[in-house]
Amino acid sequence: MKYITRLLWALIAITVLAAGLLAGAVFLGIQGYRAFTREDLAARISVQPVAPQRFAALVKFPDGKVAHLDLAGDEIYVDARILKWKPMANLVGLHTAYELDRIAGRYRALEDERNKPRTVHELGRTKAVDLFDLRRRYDFLSRVVDAEYGSGTFVPVSGPAELELRVSTTGLLIRPVKDR
Repeated sequence: MKYITRLLWALIAITVLAAGLLAGAVFLGIQGYRAFTREDLAARISVQPVAPQRFAALVKFPDGKVAHLDLAGDEIYVDARILKWKPMANLVGLHTAYELDRIAGRYRALEDERNKPRTVHELGRTKAVDLFDLRRRYDFLSRVVDAEYGSGTFVPVSGPAELELRVSTTGLLIRPVKDR
């Protein structure tokens, strides 16, 4: 009888341990899913056509900074330098970091791009410590962070629009703001 009781308690302990391990695996899986699909707002952009292939853009950044820009082209283009953490770093809470680099007008036709006025504005700032440059300079950092690429995105400007510029683990996205 004593052995049966001990065996029963051992089976209960193993079952509780297995359930705990399963719950931990599910928790980590959910955390990973959230980390790999995360999107952050990088800017809100209002565009207003002012003439054929000319438009004004009002860029509002999350920190409160605002930029008023005149752009030429058929589309608005934004690019950024991306620091993408390796998957294990995402699981411990480090997420894709970015620095917006440029905003420009973009023509649909290659001939227009070559011959018509180009408008490009800088969005980045000089800083004392630039992680993107440090990663590119020191190869040992490649085990934890990728800084080998930038990301760019563009959308047509055919009329007044409110847009959200977002950064995800795969790069930049521009989406129309949905009426709330």
